Parts: sequence; C-alpha cells; structure tokens
Amino acid sequence: MSEWDTLERRSPRVVERLLDFLAERDVAGTFFIVGWLAEREQEMVRAIAAAGHEIASHGHEHELVGRLGPDGFRTSVRRSRAALEDIAGKPVKGYRAPSFSIVPGLEWAFDVLLEEGYRYDASLFPVSRHPTYGYPDAGLDPHWIDRPSGRLAEFPATTARLLGRTLPASGGAYFRLLPPALVRRGLRQAHERDAPGMFYIHPWELDDWVPDVDAPRLQMIRTFAGRRRTWRRMSRLLSGASFGPIDQTLASMDRTDST
Repeated sequence: MSEWDTLERRSPRVVERLLDFLAERDVAGTFFIVGWLAEREQEMVRAIAAAGHEIASHGHEHELVGRLGPDGFRTSVRRSRAALEDIAGKPVKGYRAPSFSIVPGLEWAFDVLLEEGYRYDASLFPVSRHPTYGYPDAGLDPHWIDRPSGRLAEFPATTARLLGRTLPASGGAYFRLLPPALVRRGLRQAHERDAPGMFYIHPWELDDWVPDVDAPRLQMIRTFAGRRRTWRRMSRLLSGASFGPIDQTLASMDRTDST
C-alpha cells in the first residue's frame, strides 16, 4: 500500500465510461468504493453519486477482514464510511469485504459493522469449494442476521445450481472466463425463488490495459483474460433483466419487516 501513490490510477476513466454505459441503459447500481481511492479521486465519487448510484464501502485499504482483525477492521470501515459520506454527501449503508473475506469464524465483523452504523453487508458467498472464500451456510437470498449488536441485512453473492453443485454465478472472473449463461442461470434461479439476484464487476475488468508485472501464468489468466469481451457481455446481460441498487431492496425488506 505504501507504493500505491506511485502508480497510475485508471479507475476514473473507466468509471466515466461505465457511468455513460449505465445511463444509456437506464440502470442504477451500487458502487463499493475503497476509501483510499475515494480520498484521492473525489470527483469520481461525486460523479457516481450524481448519476443516481448508491455509494457503499469496500473498506479503506482493500485488505482481507481476517488479516485486519477486529480493531483494524473497525478502523477500516469507520474511515471509509466517513470519507465516502463526506465526499458524496449521502449516507453509506452498505459494506462488501474485499475478496468476500467474511468467512466462518469472522462473524464478529457483523457486530463491528452494526456498531459503526452500517445497515447491510454483501460479503458472503454461499459456496464451499473456493480456495480462499466461501460461507456455505449463508443462505442464497437476502435475509436478516440477528447479532448482539442489532440486526444486519445480508445480501449474499448469487450462485447457480448445476449438476448437483452450487457454483459461483455473480460476475467477476466467472463472468469473463466462463460462458455468460452461468450468470444468467443464477439470476434466473433467484427470480424463480422470487428473490433478487446480484451481478458484480470491477472497474479493472472493464479496462483492456495489461500491466507489465511478474506474476504466475495462471494468475495472469485469471486476472486479465476475457476483459475485451466484458462490455459486450454486460450489454446483453443488462438488456435481459432489470437491475437496481442494493439499498432499494433494503428498503423493501424494511417495509416488509415493519408489517
């Protein structure tokens, strides 16, 4: 992280194109933004908010929750939320952990989020065979998590049931590298359960620039392959379903809960 300020920041130009892309299709979404980046690209954050999208936290330094520990995690989510609210002028209700890193054993993170004023989390991936993340018992659809600190809404990543297995089907590398029918299948199955599905993508997955880095070949493929077709695939996906920000579903859950 000490070297980040020496590197080119490409997010603003990609996000500018993404905002135009979404506006042309009348789509609003949730932008989970790293606090460190928000502090340095404040106009980008304001442009996202002005375009009608929800602003949410992706932590301050994009570190795994388990590595931060309870104290470091509290500092991260507090600082990022304060920065985002100050820049965007809107309340920040949601959080997504980098790399979906709230896993079994780290449930204390829910209490920290509640104590720091968050209303929902979107960090759980209900899969069991991924090497670095997964919360198999998370449940497939949005639900409430009751904790000593209060009640937190959870919006798990979408999966698809295929050949007796539960597979990741929310976006990211799965959308770039695998047939897009997998993501559509996950969204369709959520619709059949009368529940909202979720699609996600990172700005760097919409940028066809490949940096000159010394990394294992498999990691390079997983990170950079398939990006030139991401815009085209997204266009087809967005034309086939209705999408909106997470806080809209949160409001619906609040109304249902109050009745």
